[in-house]
Amino acid sequence: MTPDAYCQDRAARSGSSFYYSFLFLPPEQRRAITALYAFCREVDDVVDEIADPVVASAKLQWWRQEVGRLFDGSPQHPVTQALLEPVRRFSLDRAHFDAVLDGMQMDLDYNRYPDFATLEVYCHRVAGVVGLLSADIFGYRQAQTRDYARNLGIALQLTNIVRDVGEDVRRNRIYLPLDELKRYGIDTDQLVRLEQSPALGELLRFQVERARGFYRKAMDLLPAEDRRAQRAGLVMGNIYARLLDEVAREGTATLARKVSLTPLRKLWIAWRTWVFA
Repeated sequence: MTPDAYCQDRAARSGSSFYYSFLFLPPEQRRAITALYAFCREVDDVVDEIADPVVASAKLQWWRQEVGRLFDGSPQHPVTQALLEPVRRFSLDRAHFDAVLDGMQMDLDYNRYPDFATLEVYCHRVAGVVGLLSADIFGYRQAQTRDYARNLGIALQLTNIVRDVGEDVRRNRIYLPLDELKRYGIDTDQLVRLEQSPALGELLRFQVERARGFYRKAMDLLPAEDRRAQRAGLVMGNIYARLLDEVAREGTATLARKVSLTPLRKLWIAWRTWVFA
C-alpha cells in the first residue's frame, strides 16, 4: 500500500465528517489534506487507545522525532511519507505539527480543565493550528484568512466537546471547564454519574452558544476574496454547525447517546456549500 493509499484508507475508515470536506478538492490539495487528517488521527489514537500514559507519552515522543525526520526529508511512517510533498509544496510550518503534539500531550497531562483559558489553549493546539495548516493547503490571499481558519478550528473542537460530554466522562475526561461547572452549581461527581438536571441543561446551552460564537467570528473574519479558495473549510464548518444544532435540540439526552448526521445529509450539506459558497 502506498503512503497516499494508507492515508486515504485511514480517512475513509474513520467515518469522520472531515472526509466530506475533501471530496470536491483538486487532487493535489485532496492528497495533502487527507495526509494531514491521517496524521491527526494517528497521534490522537496514541492518546485514545494506549491506556498506559507512560507508553503513550513515549509514543508521542516518537512522533515528535518523526516530525523532525519529515522536515529533514527522511520520514519513516506512511503518513509522514505522504506529507513530505505537501510540506514542501504548501510551505507547511513545522511549529504547527509540534503544536498538535503539544495538544495531545495535554490530554495525557489533564483529564480536567480548570477554566476556559486553559481549554482554549488545548483547542488551539489540537484544532486551531490544524485550521491554519488547512488554510495553507487550500490557499489564500489575505492574512486575515488565517484568523478565520484558527477560529473555525476552535469552533469545530468545541462542537466535539459539547457533543461528547457523556462519552468523555465515561473515559474519565471532563472538558467542560471546572469553574463553569461550579458557576452552574454542578459538582464533578454529578457529572461523572451523568445526572441530568436543569442546571446541566443550562450549562450545555452555554457551551453551545460559545461554540456558535466562534463560528460567527470565523465567518466574519473570512475575506470575500478568499471565500472560494476556502470552500472545503466552509463545508466542514457548515456540517459541524448543523451538528451543533442537533446537539442543542437534544440537550442533556446527549449524555446517553452520541448525536450525528447521516452520511446523506453530510453529503448534501457538502455539495450545497461547495456549489453556493
